[in-house]
Amino acid sequence: MEGAEEKKKKVPAVPETLKKKRKNFTELKIKRLRKKRNLIFEKAKYYHKEHKQMYRTEIRMARMARKAGNFYVPTEPKLAFVQKVLQLLLLWQIFNGTFVKLNKASINMLRIVEPYIAWGYPNLKSVNELIYKLLIHEIYTVGKCFKKANNFLWPFKLSSPQGGMKKKTTHFVEGGDAGNKEDQINRLIRRMN
Repeated sequence: MEGAEEKKKKVPAVPETLKKKRKNFTELKIKRLRKKRNLIFEKAKYYHKEHKQMYRTEIRMARMARKAGNFYVPTEPKLAFVQKVLQLLLLWQIFNGTFVKLNKASINMLRIVEPYIAWGYPNLKSVNELIYKLLIHEIYTVGKCFKKANNFLWPFKLSSPQGGMKKKTTHFVEGGDAGNKEDQINRLIRRMN
């Protein structure tokens, strides 16, 4: 009876070549992961350096203007977040959102549909939360491949905001929810995300 149990427990032998293949494969996989980790770290370092440089430039320009007795007006944002129902802007359902590159044509389009949408200038944290670090750099800096990167993304499906929309037919300037919210769009995104 003991001999029968020993036969069942015996594991078939693995050929030596198969063991070598497995060992080589795991070593290769480890090397690739190390290389990939280094690449990710280098990219993150580069993006951090770029954003830090942009931030410092803004501060330097404001200080120089103040020293000269002038006012520094920061550049207008190049990126906006549009939310609600517009097929032309890839917004097919209520509470959808997409990114729009701000230029003269897109601003005119937004002015036409302003009573029906809420839009504004998202900060990096809002973009980060919506995309979670995928394509953030290309979209936030409105780089060369912005159009490709944005077309790659489907509109974000957002839920109705916590607490509801207060006065959705009234313009934001008049205390409502429609129109250009500028930096306040981040608060709305957080309520809907």
